[in-house]
This record gives sequence, structure tokens and C-alpha cells, in this order.
Amino acid sequence: MPSFHETQFPPNISYGAKGGPIRLTQVVQKSNGFEERNQPAEHSRRKYNAAAGLRSIEHVQDILRFWEARRGKLYGFRWKDWADYQTSYGKQVPTDVDVIQGVGDGTEQQFQLVKRYIDAGEEYIRPIHKPVENTVSISIDDTPLASGWSVDLTSGVVTFDAAPALDAVIKAGFQFDVPVRFDADQLPVSVDAFQAGSVPAINIVEIRVA
Repeated sequence: MPSFHETQFPPNISYGAKGGPIRLTQVVQKSNGFEERNQPAEHSRRKYNAAAGLRSIEHVQDILRFWEARRGKLYGFRWKDWADYQTSYGKQVPTDVDVIQGVGDGTEQQFQLVKRYIDAGEEYIRPIHKPVENTVSISIDDTPLASGWSVDLTSGVVTFDAAPALDAVIKAGFQFDVPVRFDADQLPVSVDAFQAGSVPAINIVEIRVA
């Protein structure tokens, strides 16, 4: 039985959600006043509360339907993080030269889609496993490729028909979702006298899919 449903949480509700990436940093205070800091996990993990996005009884009903279809925590699903859902900056449309995906060695035909976060000489490379259909564009050495490649929308792996040449720079642009699941097997729902629905918390957590 699959543990992930390739369906997206209602984006009109996730638009008002609160949350984002979380890092687990271990801090050891030394006797001389200095600190030692370590992060055991390479990647951040995102957590959200979707309750903030509820604005009507229809939204509550949509949540109930979606939650029941996922059987609570049982099945993962796609989540649109409106603060970080594409490779381009701001509201710009993604292009095929947005992000370096890798460099060819003349042999490798498969490349994992990634997004790069760069600031002050530091870089974090985030694997992207859930690209959005019909949004991925690819270039090699800044030349757009209309064909000769395919992308697996369930894993984010791009496969070229022929291996990119040695030192060829592969770039891509795309939109993407976050793989998540509900963080509880109970969904407490209340509907007030004004027929506006409210849920105390709808906690959603990122999951690892590869």
C-alpha cells in the first residue's frame, strides 16, 4: 500500500497557514564561556499550522474531506508553501537558468532537482522531490532544452536521453511542493453560531520521501 498521495492540500487554505523550516541545533556551553554548536541533521524540516488559513465553513468541510481521505497521519501529501514554492525570486516566473543542478561528467544521465540558498558566501542545497507538473524547464550551458530529457514528478529526478558532456552546466527552473503529512490522528472541529468554522490546530510536518 503506498504511503504517499500525489495530491495537493487545498492551496486556498495553505495560503493563510503559518510555519516554515526548523533546524535542530545542539548547543554545548563550555566552562570558558565559549559554545560548541552542532546540527546532526543536514536538512531543515518544515512544520505548518493550517488552521490560520481557515476563513469559512466551506474551508472546514474541505479540511475534513481531505483529512479523512488521507486517514489522518497515514498518507503523505503535497503542500504548497506560499513563502517558498519556486526557484525564481519574488513573483517572477521560473526560467531554465534559475538554479545550477549539477555539472556533467559525460556519463551520468540522472540529476536530482535542487534549490540553492546562497548568502554571504554560504550555500545550502535543498533536494526537491515534488516538482509541480508542467513547470520544469531545463538548460545546458544556458541553452534551453525543449526535449531530450524527462522529469519524475514523484521523485524530482531529471533523466537525460544522453549524458550531458563533461563540464556542461545543467540548470533548471520550476515550482515545487513540500512532501508532508498530518501530525495528529484527531481533528477537533467546531462551528460557531455565525457559521464560520474553526479548528484549534491543524499541524502538518514535512516527511522524507527519498
